[in-house]
Amino acid sequence: MTIEQTTYAIAREIVDVSDAVVAAGPPPIPTLHGDFSLRAVDPSGDDPVMLQEWFARPHLAATWEQEWDAARWIDDASYRLAGDYSRPIIFSYKGIDVGYLETYRVARDEIARLYDVHPHDLGFHVATADTELLGRGLVSGLLRELADGMFVADPACRRVAAEPASNNAPIRRALTKRGWRDVGEFQVRPERRIALHLLERPSS
Repeated sequence: MTIEQTTYAIAREIVDVSDAVVAAGPPPIPTLHGDFSLRAVDPSGDDPVMLQEWFARPHLAATWEQEWDAARWIDDASYRLAGDYSRPIIFSYKGIDVGYLETYRVARDEIARLYDVHPHDLGFHVATADTELLGRGLVSGLLRELADGMFVADPACRRVAAEPASNNAPIRRALTKRGWRDVGEFQVRPERRIALHLLERPSS
């Protein structure tokens, strides 16, 4: 499946980008070395049904508003995997699938308009399906491990961006605790207000 073969689109994706952004290529799927591991969503396997069930859970339905059926998840994952904007990922904890995340090129995303973005800058979204992992510090540890893995996977990446909902106080605290700089709140769409956080590449 290629992007040209489908009418599927992602509202926040910027499709008119510079040659430098094109040259940066797709976002990587980092390699992690602790209890968490990552793999790409398989749209032809069981993942779409699992994602349908996960995102119908109350805590994700309220925050992500993606109560999609499996067919929509197949379309979304196939589109992302065929292009250079984003990668759909399942993350596991000690070998058990526990959540979903996306890595993306910030220069291809609507938040590129909020700061002086570099073509190789990366961002991510995280949805933890297993509520038993929440409030234990495990997910906040994943955030920094994920960012460190992104810097390794793309040596040209200067910053990693995270942009939770402005009212998501726990994740905002977790990000600042793990080294992200809180840039401020932005109304990116009428229904979407975010808190932009940036993590600079560590000095060598």
